[in-house]
Amino acid sequence: MMRSLWTAASGMIGQQFNIDTIANNLSNVNTTGFKQNRPDFEDLLYQTVRMAGTPATEETLVPVGVQVGHGVRVAATQKIFTQGSLQNTENIGDIAIEGEGFFRTLLYDGTFAYTRDGSFKIDANGQLVNSNGYRLLPEVVLPEGFERDTLTISQDGRITVKIAGLQEPIDVGQMELYRFVNPAGLQAVGDNLYKVSSASGDAIAGMPGFDGMGRTLHKFLEMSNVQVVQEMVNMIVAQRAYEMNSKAIQTSDAMLGIANNLKR
Repeated sequence: MMRSLWTAASGMIGQQFNIDTIANNLSNVNTTGFKQNRPDFEDLLYQTVRMAGTPATEETLVPVGVQVGHGVRVAATQKIFTQGSLQNTENIGDIAIEGEGFFRTLLYDGTFAYTRDGSFKIDANGQLVNSNGYRLLPEVVLPEGFERDTLTISQDGRITVKIAGLQEPIDVGQMELYRFVNPAGLQAVGDNLYKVSSASGDAIAGMPGFDGMGRTLHKFLEMSNVQVVQEMVNMIVAQRAYEMNSKAIQTSDAMLGIANNLKR
């Protein structure tokens, strides 16, 4: 059986995965804080027909060898943590991170998750929570009787509100951000959340604007960093690569057909 059948088939499978990744990127083009996925590919094992350096004569060596590749496979998928565009929303619960860092949330099972999605809400207890009700950590509890329109979050994460009857606003909390040595090693779990893995390293806490952390921008949201034009170009390239691999399979089949009809 011809090697090219299996080699081209692996190419078609790889491009199917490539299209799956592109489709996921495009479907999340308006997802707050979403980060683009990029598939990485690697070639498979090579069959060595003749090794380089094999003696050709008593005095000479073969300068190059003969190797035949066996196709491609997916090596990894990587999150690209570049900055997304910032959108002014004028919503008091929206917070964007300009620069490096993640928000920390507390899940229902008591574990931590991290996110770039800063579309927080104020629940019935006066706490900042995300759209699924997960609490922002460190916890922020707004006092009773605070005036919603006076809620302010500074670029260094200091949260202040004004209470009816008082002249001066009061501090109610201090936000923290968390960064990782290898953010691409975080495990995406859906709901715009990531969990720590052994590849990402432990979370490093810090105040916004200090020690390499990004700034917090109140009443802003960070949009997806997916570039639609780039994804469309990638889709065209993937489609053509898929088509060329299918042509290689058809050509191999035709060659086998010719060989099969030699007796006739």
